[in-house]
Amino acid sequence: MPFRTLDTADLAGKRALVRVDFNVPVDSGKVTDDTRLRAALPTIAYLSKQGAKVVLLAHFDRPKGKVVPEMSLAFVAEPLSKLLEQPVAFASDCVGPAAAEVVNALENGGVALLENVRFHAGEESNDADFAKALAANGDVYVNDAFSAAHRAHASTEGLAKLLPAYPGLSMQRELEALDAALGKPKKPVIGIVGGSKVSTKLDLLRNLVTKLDYLAIGGGMANTFLYAAKIDVGASLCETDMAETARQIIDLAGSAGCKLLLPTDVVVAQEVKPGVAATVRNVYEVQPQDRILDAGPETVATLNATMDQCQTLIWNGPLGVFEVPPFDEATVSAAKRAASLAKSGKIVAVAGGGDTVAALNHAGVSADFTFVSTAGGAFLEWMEGKTLPGVAALEA
Repeated sequence: MPFRTLDTADLAGKRALVRVDFNVPVDSGKVTDDTRLRAALPTIAYLSKQGAKVVLLAHFDRPKGKVVPEMSLAFVAEPLSKLLEQPVAFASDCVGPAAAEVVNALENGGVALLENVRFHAGEESNDADFAKALAANGDVYVNDAFSAAHRAHASTEGLAKLLPAYPGLSMQRELEALDAALGKPKKPVIGIVGGSKVSTKLDLLRNLVTKLDYLAIGGGMANTFLYAAKIDVGASLCETDMAETARQIIDLAGSAGCKLLLPTDVVVAQEVKPGVAATVRNVYEVQPQDRILDAGPETVATLNATMDQCQTLIWNGPLGVFEVPPFDEATVSAAKRAASLAKSGKIVAVAGGGDTVAALNHAGVSADFTFVSTAGGAFLEWMEGKTLPGVAALEA
């Protein structure tokens, strides 16, 4: 990896400014899902064990450069302290005297959380003076928030230019997984892209067809591709105005040597609700009143057999309306096959995106994938082939 890694850093007695993602779900002042807190624990614990003074920077919600009391990060200190099994000091500001007082009081190995960086307009504008004010409380900079790496903000990009910069352990693991999936993957490589609309994933599709050996398209967007191929999709969700764009992507895939896997059979119903009567049809036999809500068993069998031949998988988006059984069967079947291949070491399986994480959790296989990214927007921009400012700033 083209980065300095933490195991090469002299950390004892140093103030380590660590950008984390603590934008957690909260209800009545209580954290309802501590996944993002837990993701930061390995880096915090490592720095603390090395004798660094750990100073955490994070944002919460969207205060838009103003102090909004209900968007304070103060509520995070107690649950984080319990997870770390050590005290976490809290500073009422992320710069200035309030921050300096708390940081200066830290002993080696101590941990402090500073107030929401987005209380200052200079954060999102990546203001140089604000970045310098943040840097005043650190000797080294560690970015452990891949989920915020697609933003060129003061705490994600500006700071990395002012202090020796390193990826945190969570960030490093994510970057290594992504490099294994698209950077320098073992071939053949298959991608699965689902979701409702082609229009939201144009950049992603155009980038992937130039890098993959196979690309399976599912979800509502598959209907648009079928329509573009002059196949009647009945009453299904379909972006008819994107048909020409879909044909362009089909042509691009052909010229790049990427084989597209479109549904050959589908599961249809006339409404979306649990337990509704559903029918499997060949794609050429969809009726005017039918709504395509999942890929059919023949399509999934072809997808699973293709995965068996590949060494790398990258997945974004479900194959059907997985939230409403029985339209979860294709997604669950493919997810279980991918997980089995990954667990046995036959394939590197990397997945990401909000619906994808939920779908894999629904299938009960997230733990068996090589890597599941919860980064959302940053993961998608990486799949689109875009430069992520927070990552580029770490390059040695």
